[in-house]
Amino acid sequence: MSVPASVPSIFLITHEFYPVRGGIATFTEEIARAAASLGYETEVWAQSAEPDQEKVWPFRLRRLPLKGTHDLRCQVQLAREFIRARRRLRYATVYLPEPGPMLTMMLLQFFRAFRPKQLVLTFHGSEILKFASSPIRRALAGRLIRHATRVSTLTNYTQELLLTHFPEAANKIVLTPGALRSDFAVVPLKSDAPRAKIVVLTVGRIHPRKGQLYTLQALQLLPASDRARLEYWIVGGQSKGHYEQAIRQAATATPDLTVRFLGNIPDEELTTLYDRADIFAMTSINHARSVEGFGLVYLEAAAHGLPVVAHNVGGVAEAVQDGVTGLLVPPHRPAQLAAAFEKLIHDPALRQRLGTAGREWARRNCWTESAEALFGANPAIDKPAESNASFPAEHP
Repeated sequence: MSVPASVPSIFLITHEFYPVRGGIATFTEEIARAAASLGYETEVWAQSAEPDQEKVWPFRLRRLPLKGTHDLRCQVQLAREFIRARRRLRYATVYLPEPGPMLTMMLLQFFRAFRPKQLVLTFHGSEILKFASSPIRRALAGRLIRHATRVSTLTNYTQELLLTHFPEAANKIVLTPGALRSDFAVVPLKSDAPRAKIVVLTVGRIHPRKGQLYTLQALQLLPASDRARLEYWIVGGQSKGHYEQAIRQAATATPDLTVRFLGNIPDEELTTLYDRADIFAMTSINHARSVEGFGLVYLEAAAHGLPVVAHNVGGVAEAVQDGVTGLLVPPHRPAQLAAAFEKLIHDPALRQRLGTAGREWARRNCWTESAEALFGANPAIDKPAESNASFPAEHP
């Protein structure tokens, strides 16, 4: 294969990157891996992190001297980095996969010197409503979308939401669905050995939008004989506020139902918890201007052969097939939610059928296809190939 004279460059700029946890961080990391595997010269700019938290990546990682919040100070700090690197960015593809760096680019877009050769954006859901709620941000976001080469969403739900508020995206929008994390490619089969308790598992930050309290309340509606057979495991770190305290207080109402708060668990240790669980539940709701655009964790649970119970909100129906890989229930219907759990508790054959279908469903998407939808097949190389190169992080 001939060596290209010039390899196309992608600068992926984000505030959501390892060691930050969550769906957007996973999406960002996997798209960067896929872009590198396609042969693009890929460089990720990410929020600061401690050196002992680093990994080795198949692309260049530059840690910026900022925490990665959405406040004005962080925007100004990122703007300075844009200004310093403007000559490099001008002839490259700049990819903004989440709202943090979009806010900075909204301010710089009025200056031609800071407009990259190609600008690619990804929207996940909640930021669409937040941008649209302010007339000033609505105008700035609309202008940014008009300057963009390509705009993507993970689901049809989010695509419709974006086009409703920002019709400017109509002629440049593509779907880039999420897939399993790279380390979820091979998942062991669950053991068929009988268990002392049926474990219901939730993995996600402890936040009202994730709905852990709704799951707990539904389980508490079950007969005492069913509650005694259950354990509810909650994995995730607490967000701001007193939501975890409210869950802990609610749990005291039914001492016969065991509720375990397991805190943050490293990704590499989650496999053990998934394997020990019988049912996965994440009963997200639309909370204020925060919506569930997709939910990569549903795919992770399905890949481990777990039937899923969820609310039918946002883009969840594109992550969970109702009656095929899980059971979807309308939000704010506690009796229906309890009935879904009761059905799975008493029908192990149904749990197995949904879990088996979930394994196939979870593998249907591919990060490389999503990266190609964002950036195109790399014209500078004859055939995409996995890169064997590895790069340590660059710290300021």
